[in-house]
This record gives sequence, C-alpha cells and structure tokens, in this order.
Amino acid sequence: MIKNLSALDDGTVSVSGWVDTVRDQKKVQFVVLRDESGAVQLVNPRTTDADGVVIADEPATSISGLAQGTFVTVTGQLKHDERVKLGGIEIKLATLTVVSAAIPETPIAADSSLDKRMDWRFLDLRNPKQNLIFRIQTTFEHALRTYWIEHDFIELHTPKLMASASESRAELFEVGYFDTKAYLAQSPQFFKQMAQSAGFGKIFEVGPAFRADPSFTSRHATEFTSVDSEISWINSHDDVMTLHEDLMVAGFTAVQAKHGDEVKALFDVEVTVPSTPFPRIPLAEAKEIVKSRGYEVPRDDDDMDPEGERQIAAYVAEKYGHEFVFLTDYASSIRPFYHMRHEGDASITKSYDLIFNGTEISTGAQREHRIEVLEAQAIEKGLDPKEIEGYLDFFRYGVPSHGGFGMGLARVLMLMLHQASIREVTYLFRGPTRLEP
Repeated sequence: MIKNLSALDDGTVSVSGWVDTVRDQKKVQFVVLRDESGAVQLVNPRTTDADGVVIADEPATSISGLAQGTFVTVTGQLKHDERVKLGGIEIKLATLTVVSAAIPETPIAADSSLDKRMDWRFLDLRNPKQNLIFRIQTTFEHALRTYWIEHDFIELHTPKLMASASESRAELFEVGYFDTKAYLAQSPQFFKQMAQSAGFGKIFEVGPAFRADPSFTSRHATEFTSVDSEISWINSHDDVMTLHEDLMVAGFTAVQAKHGDEVKALFDVEVTVPSTPFPRIPLAEAKEIVKSRGYEVPRDDDDMDPEGERQIAAYVAEKYGHEFVFLTDYASSIRPFYHMRHEGDASITKSYDLIFNGTEISTGAQREHRIEVLEAQAIEKGLDPKEIEGYLDFFRYGVPSHGGFGMGLARVLMLMLHQASIREVTYLFRGPTRLEP
C-alpha cells in the first residue's frame, strides 16, 4: 500500500494503483500513482543516444501512452527525498505493467455537476475526498457497534419485505409478491418492538429503509441506511436521549481521533466531539425562541419546518456552543400512534427529534406498551386494528416499557462534513429520478 512506503527503507518496492497524472517531459517522466491509501510520485529518466535523441524504450513508451485512470503495477527503487512535495518519497521506475487501460477521455471533471458525477459515480469515488467519506463512515459505524456490543446489545437484521404498513401507507413502495403484494419497510420499527416483547432487552440494527417520498431536497432519499436502537425498562424518553448522546460521542470521538487531520485538510472542517448532556428544548418553547428571532413557522400542523430547525440550531450554537439539540415533546397530532403520550396531557408525546447543525437527523420516543392504549391511539390515527393485528399481538403477552430511535446515517455524515447534499455522502444514491448506477 502506498501509505506504508514512507516507513520503508530505500530499496526495491512493488506498488499497484491507478494513474492520476502524467508529466511526459523530454528528459524525465513523472507519474502520480494513486491507490485507496494515498499517492506517490514515480520517476523515469529518459534514455538518450550520443546525439541527445530520446530513445523509445520501456517503460518510457508505456508511460507516454498512459491515460488517467489506467491501473498499473510498477517496481522500482524507493528513495526518500524531502524535496519531493508528495510525501517526501519517490520511486525510480524499473518496470511498469498495465493491468487495465482506461479510455483517454474521461466523462467527468473537477467542475462537473453533481448529477453528472453521480452518473459516473465509480470515477467520482476515486477522488481522495470521496474516499475519505467512506472511511469516516466505516469508523463511525464501527464505533457505534463497539459501544452497543460492549453494553450487551443484540444486533438484529430485520426483514425489508412487509405484509402491511409500519407507519404510513403514504410513503410505501408496493411490490408484487407471488400471488399477493408486499411493502418495502420504511423502518424496522415494529420488529424492534417485537424484540422487546421477546425479552431481548437492548437491540440495534444498521440497515436499509425505504420511503416513497417524491422529495427532491438535499437531505431526502428513497433508499437510505437507517441506524436504529431500542431498549427495555426505560422511565421516559430521557433514557433514550441519554443512549443517543453516548452513541454520538462514541462515533465522533473515533472519527476525530482517526480522521480529524484529514478532514481538516480535505474539507476544512473541524470534527468536534460533542459534550453531554446535549441541550434539550420542548418543541413549544423552541417555536417561541424561533419566533423571538424573527421567524414564525408557517405550518398548519404542529411540526417544526427546516428553517425553524436552522434557527433553533443557530440559537443553541450561540447560547450553548453546541452543534446538537434535542427538540422534545412533539404534539401527538404529528407523531405515530405508537409514541407514548404524557400523563395528564395526551396532546404531547414522549418523543424527540435530534437536530445536528440545523437539520433533523433522528426521531426517538418512548413507545406505548399498554395494549388498550395502543389500540385506541391506532384507531384515533385512522388505522384499522385488524391490519396491524400481528403487531398488536406483541403487546398481548406482556412487554416491558421501552423506547428507541431511528437515525439517518447519511445525514450525519453530510452535516459532519458540511456537505451540501446527501448525495455526496451516499455510496449510490437513490431518489425519485435515480435508479442507476
């Protein structure tokens, strides 16, 4: 690997990667070779005859024909030289073997549009910045999984084909399923709760979710990776928020330690490990704060809108110096039937949204575990209990108090790296008009 070369002594090495740039000069040729770990400069002095005429020998001839993106394997003499800007090392070439040649004219450039780059995503991903995004994603997920496992959570892989809606039929993808129909899961919500009835206690899942939402915003996708966790024996949604905080601290700590310098160099962003507890503001109070800043949420329902999220995030950044804020106690009118409501005020749920740098990344809540209350709230929401009979059965044979959250992985990465679109941080984006590549 190229990243390991600097630790080696001068001597013969063999390296493989793709050609990034070629400078084919009269007396010497330079090639910047890149692999997934970094880049190194290759040097090939040209051979000349007694009259100073360049001789067409190898590997010079092969180098002259190299196109950007061509995959090669080279051998040569590694030399440490502090004058070399690219890592202080270079390789004097002995042999060069073309493994796979690239077409000379590449279809995208540094100034290509986002849509164009998405069309040629496999080429776009050769960019070191794009490569880093998915190394960060790996580190972040590993840190969350490490936390869960060290705290005795059980990992689940729930089905993505469902017989009925988990939350709202309005955002379901319907698919043919033999002689009947099925739906792609919007979330693992019902199955997370089943695990509580099964006595699993604490569970997590990182997996795909699907929303038939025809949104063309910078933060929506029709298929996304959902980070979910559910725990038993909670007293309120405060316990879920504490778990959520701990996980985010674990994830950001790992990313900052492993990639902080690279993120600063390539994205000009400081990865900051958030302090705990995160600020927590009831939604009604948050709306008043936003209003006092000169913005009134223009919605007919009781929800917050994107500009309201940005405004409350700005307030929290100014007052608390924090990138995160929990907006709590959402109205029952805009929450699912399975969210528990406050004692003495059924108009408010024990739920929250987590806002990060001005955008919602997660929803969590204490779940309603009392079957009679759950059935009544489902009917109130216009659901036919017979259509969710299998789900309601989970609660007829005993279930502990429980709660959890679902979080969009790509949104976290987008906001962590201050990217303008979720498409930049999704390996292969799926939206209303994109099913390829």
